[in-house]
Amino acid sequence: MNAIARPHYDPALFAPGPARDSRFTVVDQWVDCQNFPEDDPNRDIEFLHRQMNEETNGMENAARNLADFPDAEWVIRMQLARQCSDEARHVLMFQSLFEERGGKTGQYPVMNFQFRIITKIDNLAGRLAVQNRTFEAEGVDAVEPAIEEARKKGDEKLAELFDAQLADEICHVRFANDYISQTSAKDPRSVMRVGRALSYAGEAFSQIMPKESIEGIKYSVNRQGRLEAGFRPEEVEFAASQRPAKRD
Repeated sequence: MNAIARPHYDPALFAPGPARDSRFTVVDQWVDCQNFPEDDPNRDIEFLHRQMNEETNGMENAARNLADFPDAEWVIRMQLARQCSDEARHVLMFQSLFEERGGKTGQYPVMNFQFRIITKIDNLAGRLAVQNRTFEAEGVDAVEPAIEEARKKGDEKLAELFDAQLADEICHVRFANDYISQTSAKDPRSVMRVGRALSYAGEAFSQIMPKESIEGIKYSVNRQGRLEAGFRPEEVEFAASQRPAKRD
């Protein structure tokens, strides 16, 4: 991992991070995480710990959206509240499996980049475009092959966890797609807000993750999952065209 260059990092580009207790070592960039090689026996358990914290970020983001946009329509606030509940359940699922397999919460460094990017965005449509429609849509793509891999290994507990997570993530992406579509129809300026949010998030993400950490993506686009999540067919095909590593 020493050969991977550290990206330029500007703290001012990000919002302050969420609170973490003394068990956790919080880092700002991927190179400072415990990035085990694929053949390392610690890789799988570290992944559970990292996912536990990322799901915590998802819960915190949804909660901040409720707090920061109290005048949003009741329907979207209810969906955000349900997302809080879903993400909290995911946190407990990952923590339980991690500790059951010998891990100790706080054992590995964690990043809170999702929270620090999302809460820097000043409008709800932009936040949902980045968190739900981008980060969680990537999760929809990644989880399906992870379910298959877990079943091949005979790890039914992990497969069931991923299966439940996938169903929830599809719902989270779908309500964000619906909200963004409806908001854009009512106020065309919302399209520009979403565009600015996505542009900002791309710049910020490049300071967190070096190219080497994402160039080896091994999963293809989950076409059916994305369609269920409210993406239009042409959007799904465009996403697939941007991921040539392992297309269907």
